[in-house]
Amino acid sequence: MIKPRVFKGARDFLPEQMLHREQILSVMRTVFKQFGFAPIETPAIEYLNVLSGKYGEDADRLIYKLNYKTDTKDEAALHYDLTVPFSRVIAMHPHLTMPFKRYQIQPVWRADRPQPHQGRFREFYQCDVDCVGSTSMIIDAELIAITYQVLTILGFDDFLIKINNRKILNGLTTYLNLTTEFTPIIARSIDKLDKTHWNDVAKELADNQVPNEAIAQLEKLVQEKVTLQTLSELLQDVEIAQEGIAELNEIFNYLKILNVNENNFIFDISLARGLDYYTGPIFETKLPKHPHIGSLTGGGRYDTLISMFTGNDVPAVGTTLGLDRIFTAMQQLNLLADINTATQVLVANFSKETLTHTLALVTQLRAAGINTELYPETDKLKKQFSYCDKKKIPFMCVLGEDEIKNNTVVLKNMKQGTQEQLAFDDLLLQLKNL
Repeated sequence: MIKPRVFKGARDFLPEQMLHREQILSVMRTVFKQFGFAPIETPAIEYLNVLSGKYGEDADRLIYKLNYKTDTKDEAALHYDLTVPFSRVIAMHPHLTMPFKRYQIQPVWRADRPQPHQGRFREFYQCDVDCVGSTSMIIDAELIAITYQVLTILGFDDFLIKINNRKILNGLTTYLNLTTEFTPIIARSIDKLDKTHWNDVAKELADNQVPNEAIAQLEKLVQEKVTLQTLSELLQDVEIAQEGIAELNEIFNYLKILNVNENNFIFDISLARGLDYYTGPIFETKLPKHPHIGSLTGGGRYDTLISMFTGNDVPAVGTTLGLDRIFTAMQQLNLLADINTATQVLVANFSKETLTHTLALVTQLRAAGINTELYPETDKLKKQFSYCDKKKIPFMCVLGEDEIKNNTVVLKNMKQGTQEQLAFDDLLLQLKNL
């Protein structure tokens, strides 16, 4: 006997959960296509050298390496995200028409510590939307608009899309009189502010040799929630920071035109997005009233990542909508409508003598677009009704000998407990008006 168990950080999904997840994915796919994005798919397994060295030290440690041809050029791993594999695709297919807009929905794997209450797992789905080949801030704004539209349709109202620019963070290093080697250290440290207190961040900065004076200046900027206007004045002599500020002002103007509610996005200088490949605007979605849930979405511009594969910079920007985080949040906030089954009607198996007519009815209902299940055995009707009730199928059809003679069908409304005899056309009309 093998004890049945699920790998820690992974999960089984039963029908009720899958129906909700499919509904969320349906909303995403619809919105992605509305904005002109097309689907692609990449293998779950990549060569380790394709994945490693792209995310930063902290993230690289979470890559799931496979016990396959270790210490050779063919060493492999499960993909950590979908952005790096997508960059490889772009490098391998130079014939693609640019700008190239894609969405990709697949599982990824991270050797992380599972925190189910926060929607953090070792195997989880990412839903990515990316555009390659354009430097226009319109694309960045559209990705934020996609996030806004998806979350709004799903029923969220108090979410906040935090927006920053890695160019501003690069400029901060200059402003703090530090060398560029401190930029990733500062970015990774302040990115943890949504999970920990400033004192912990300050200690981490000090442990990484950041001078006390620089830490004090940084604290003032972060704690006072500095605005773009104030920052523009403070960093007026830092060219890279001014470039980042101008890009964000442009994005914010586009967001207003794209009807993104101003209450749902904000500039946040503490947002850093820990991954090393970001080069420009970055964005992340939080639920301020429910900080334990973590980020629902996150992304940004990565104009140099693809050059690791091609030798030439290719402008690119993308965002990830976390299916598992969104699903977990919707569960906790009671945003999931009751969905127990996709079946609209169960057709009873009355007897062997009526089975031919019953199968014909089932076929006609399915041909008319009605999700129809046939009870497989000729059990007592009481048992079949009980099955229908337990599965919460809204209607049940019974076709007995009298109904066959009269060209009618008995339709029972399981919720109301009522039933009526109907001609086939009237039956279709009732079921189609669900």
